[in-house]
Amino acid sequence: MSNGLIAIVGRPNVGKSTFFNRIVGRKISITEDRPGVTRDRLYADGEWRGKSFSVVDTGGIEMRSEDTMWKEIKKQAEVAIETAQVILFFTDGKEGLTASDYDVAEMLRRSKKPVILVVNKIDEYSEDKLFEFYSLGLGEPYPVSAEHGTGVGDVLDEAVSWLDKGAATESKGIKIAVVGKPNAGKSSLVNKLLGFERSIVTDIAGTTRDAIDTEFTYGGKDYVLIDTAGIRKKSKVEDDVEYYSVLRAFDAVRRADVCLLVVDCTQGLTEQDTKIIGYVHEQGKPSVIVMNKWDLVEKDTHTINEFEKKLKEDLKFMDYFKSIYISAKTGQRAEKIFSIIDEVYEHSNFRVPTGVLNDIISDVIRTNEPPSYNGRRLKVYYSSQVAVAPPTFVLKVNSNDLMHFSYERFLENTIRKNFDFSGTPVKIITRENGEE
Repeated sequence: MSNGLIAIVGRPNVGKSTFFNRIVGRKISITEDRPGVTRDRLYADGEWRGKSFSVVDTGGIEMRSEDTMWKEIKKQAEVAIETAQVILFFTDGKEGLTASDYDVAEMLRRSKKPVILVVNKIDEYSEDKLFEFYSLGLGEPYPVSAEHGTGVGDVLDEAVSWLDKGAATESKGIKIAVVGKPNAGKSSLVNKLLGFERSIVTDIAGTTRDAIDTEFTYGGKDYVLIDTAGIRKKSKVEDDVEYYSVLRAFDAVRRADVCLLVVDCTQGLTEQDTKIIGYVHEQGKPSVIVMNKWDLVEKDTHTINEFEKKLKEDLKFMDYFKSIYISAKTGQRAEKIFSIIDEVYEHSNFRVPTGVLNDIISDVIRTNEPPSYNGRRLKVYYSSQVAVAPPTFVLKVNSNDLMHFSYERFLENTIRKNFDFSGTPVKIITRENGEE
């Protein structure tokens, strides 16, 4: 699970995207030597010294421009700054300080967020090249070359240390993100769970604009409920306000412990629902499919079984899902959601004893040998669970290439048969013997 969000900001053409691509390990941002190329915020996940985090790249900020494009880029950068725990402020060591740098520095000071000042394009270290950057009033500058990788580790060390401090002050309790398409009944569900009117509930899609956190206690347990704006297709996102609400909703998913995926029963599972659920699955979040408006569905004794069968067909990629059929409007079965939240959260944080895991994997491989490729067969020397949320297992093998997807899925199913990981993804990583 991500420990927090790092935002990379600065004026155009200072190397933000090059740095972003380097730390997430693959080329995602478009990098060209002209300003304005990275126009939208780009998210990715990264890891440094065993600490996982999310990182967001932003377009270059031009505070003084009246051009529509630059105004749009600035708005998107502001959303990134608002949702981030740590900000990397990029400047250009070759070109030196500009008026735009001072403008961005002033904006970052107003954010009250931890800011790490990065001076990029320092291929050869010199104290003289850094001296002028102290005038920004943001503390010690970190010299880096994003292109060559020098100094990147020092910046990440500092960023991760701030994420750790932030994690220590986070709200206590299970964080629950309520997500789904507009008008699926998310706000009605939130109000029912909290027991009071907090969000505006109308029949107009898109009433809830921002992700809002509410701490509360139920049954003696602490929870934090994150109500989010409805996520609709990009082609349907017509105004700026809704666009930013969608980005905040994705951020809510990233920082949640459990996601409630609200689906309108009267419409069934749509393509957009499946995309939202797929995003939650990719983030490794335990989740509950909340089939809402069940009171409006004509039913007989077979209806719920037919709905479940259809869900399993449509969600084959995450057949571990848990579901509940409710009416947020009438409150039918709504309170039962808490027991399912507790259950999937517990499953997501469960640890399998190493000795027991190795016995199970060894036994199943003896009775169901992996297929051979070019006369070579996969060997698993050792297994261990290295993380929770989601449960993550590392298998030490003779060759990563010999682990076929179908056999990896077989091993995952074996683990699931022996331990209850319903409601949560399970991650399997293979490492060749001797590889860290």
